[in-house]
Amino acid sequence: MNIRQMEILDLARATGRVAVEELAERFDVTLQTIRRDLGELADQGMLDRVHGGAVMRSGVSNIGYEERRRMNEDAKAAIARACAAQIPDNSSIIINLGTTTEAVARELLAHRNLTVITNNMNVANILVANESCEIMVAGGALRRTDGGLVGDLTTEFMAQFKPDYAIIGTSALDADGDLLDFDMAEVRVSRAIAGLARRAYLVTDISKLERSAPVRIISMQDLDTVFVDKPLPAPLTQKCAEWDTRVIVAD
Repeated sequence: MNIRQMEILDLARATGRVAVEELAERFDVTLQTIRRDLGELADQGMLDRVHGGAVMRSGVSNIGYEERRRMNEDAKAAIARACAAQIPDNSSIIINLGTTTEAVARELLAHRNLTVITNNMNVANILVANESCEIMVAGGALRRTDGGLVGDLTTEFMAQFKPDYAIIGTSALDADGDLLDFDMAEVRVSRAIAGLARRAYLVTDISKLERSAPVRIISMQDLDTVFVDKPLPAPLTQKCAEWDTRVIVAD
């Protein structure tokens, strides 16, 4: 691996995706040179090639928490603002695991009289700063990698509530509109959360369509609203319309 390829890999880790034309301009080399670099990185198992560029390899294990937190930060902040704008004061909310749901928690700091139920220790720690927010943290097995609580005890705890809103993140999306994840224990909790709330919201950036994960959570058909940073592909937009699932594209 040469120095340029190492820098390309660092960029992919930071943003989740790299584009051929942008890399060619950045390194002042030809498109063919960048395509060759990406091909070699893909052959080494570092990246997955996609149309126009490459993404971090996924499919069997998730990207590390710190890398996920840095990926697409501006998009996550915009999505979080759009979602929080749909949450009124005096609401009850269940928030699950994920760096985008944590961004939503930050946008809820000025809301008043919220009840938040979560299995995400990071969400709880963020919302401690909102003195008018009552926080209920689920029990369960602590996943040290990302501060998540998962397992049967977590699911049983969540089943006691019927909140106004569920705010759900996902590790990947497919073209059929299925939400996907890596951890079966987390998936069971996410399914329970989505079925409990009066309204279920998905917060996700569009790059999740370029990732894969082995376990199905639910379908977008089971959601009330999807918050994304860019428009969904036309076929999936049509499916959401047929399912009466609202799609809000954040500014």
